[in-house]
Amino acid sequence: MNDNNVLELSNSDDMDRIMKWHNGERAFSPFSDAEMDRRQTELRAHMATAGLDAVLFTSYHNICYYSGFLYCAFGRNYGMVVTADAATTISAGIDGGQPWRMTHGDNLTYTDWRKDNFLHAVSSLTPGVRRLGIEFDHVNLDLKARIEAAMPGVELVDVGQPTMWMRTIKSAEEITHIKTLTRIADLGGQACADAVAAGVPEHEVALASTGAMVREIANSFPFVELMDTWTWFQSGINTDGAHNPVTNKKIESGDILSLNCFPMVFGYYVALERTLFCDTVDDESLRLWNVNVEVHERGLELIKPGARCGEIAAELNEIYRSYDLLKYRSFGYGHSFGVLCHYYGREAGVELREDIDTVLEPGMVVSMEPMIMIPDGQPGAGGYREHDVLVIHDDETVENITGFPYGPEHNVIAPA
Repeated sequence: MNDNNVLELSNSDDMDRIMKWHNGERAFSPFSDAEMDRRQTELRAHMATAGLDAVLFTSYHNICYYSGFLYCAFGRNYGMVVTADAATTISAGIDGGQPWRMTHGDNLTYTDWRKDNFLHAVSSLTPGVRRLGIEFDHVNLDLKARIEAAMPGVELVDVGQPTMWMRTIKSAEEITHIKTLTRIADLGGQACADAVAAGVPEHEVALASTGAMVREIANSFPFVELMDTWTWFQSGINTDGAHNPVTNKKIESGDILSLNCFPMVFGYYVALERTLFCDTVDDESLRLWNVNVEVHERGLELIKPGARCGEIAAELNEIYRSYDLLKYRSFGYGHSFGVLCHYYGREAGVELREDIDTVLEPGMVVSMEPMIMIPDGQPGAGGYREHDVLVIHDDETVENITGFPYGPEHNVIAPA
């Protein structure tokens, strides 16, 4: 069978159920075949240790991480089956040959003609399997029941946690890719700052930032799927939550502003987040802003190999406590970066929170992003947050790969 332009039915009995839809040429990936083989080899080593005959991934993040294909679910099931000698993504016919073009491995397409075709595809790739790895943190009760009905007697074993730990250690190629993203985020931040002025709606600032990032992504790769890059830009009371959506609220002079740029490329995301003010900053807001910068800068110093996540959080808490501001801290101090996004995935084992005992290691990429939220009606009301991305290298040095400046000296935006 030729690799290109193949429409192959599995057999006459399956002609309305599954097929191989190989159309066109393999697409560009920022990751080499050797890098993708490394990921799959590491997974197979875990499978051998855990006694797994096969793994069925169903999440965006693991399918993307192990194959390079990022699916668009739209109410359908997607998967990836990995065995000792094969790796195959499973996609719906609506996607044509795009999943195969993006997959490091093979691809199997299922049709809509029968509602159990997805599980039929899974079963066709797992004959004789007795122990199957699935993601307990992603498979819902309905899908679990359907898997059990389609594969009676098969023991289901969690691979969600083990694969999360594999993803937390980034390869050299991943770090290079993440650095490209932080460079693009910096450009989005500048476009955001350039668009800020009293009377401008939040959505117009966000559009300027997102447009700048999308154009730079398009210029940075010979081929790339332009999807999911976004900006959250908030003003005034809307800054009280880190994930508050963009609105059509107009910026007012003296407003506290929150810049949040998120380029998404090949399933990887990074963030640039900054506090800004429009035109002027009052004395109490300036004091609070400087306290948050103090916490941020101490946090940057604490991120190093051997540091424990919970201990970093505990030390930073003491700075806030000394200013009687700890009660206004709204979430943890940072998290891992990689194949994750605002609507899928998370490497929860590397969170800079009191309840996480993970020790930071070379190869991890983490943020420092302290935030306090002063309630409406109080002096200095609003949300203050700075955010840098740091790489812990194999030689145990720590590199801050975020370039956009932070703090009152840089980010009181007063258009000429």
